[in-house]
Amino acid sequence: MRSDCWAWIRFISRVPLGMHDPAGGGVTLMAFDFGERRIGVAIGNSLTGGARPLAVIEEKRRESRFDRVADLISEWGPQRLIVGLPRHPDGADHPFASRCQRFANQLRGRFGLPVDLVDERWTSALAPGRGDLDAEAAAILLQGVLDTLSSHAQVDSN
Repeated sequence: MRSDCWAWIRFISRVPLGMHDPAGGGVTLMAFDFGERRIGVAIGNSLTGGARPLAVIEEKRRESRFDRVADLISEWGPQRLIVGLPRHPDGADHPFASRCQRFANQLRGRFGLPVDLVDERWTSALAPGRGDLDAEAAAILLQGVLDTLSSHAQVDSN
């Protein structure tokens, strides 16, 4: 089941455009697994191809959440943000998808960074279930994006 889910994430991850870094240092990406009570955050880089859990934001007030996001963006300096978009296994819109789209729009408006919504089906199911599940889910989401970018780069280089 887990390998099927990984294959599914690689297949469904929409590759954000404009992610190539001509300077050769890679593009730093920050991913968010947005939830009503918690926001999982992960960080990754296109050069290393790796993503890792970074933090879980558990602030109750919206402004406090965005203050914490601002701190992380300031500290890590991502060039692009990724937000998980929940979908049902059959691909139908999940009722929470509109909240995630709103969160993505708020990130774009507040921080002036490009934001991509990426299908997050199966990310929570793939998370190992120890530690901060939300941050792990964000890392799995981001790893799927980085894996897809890597496979496209290999194809483009031929």
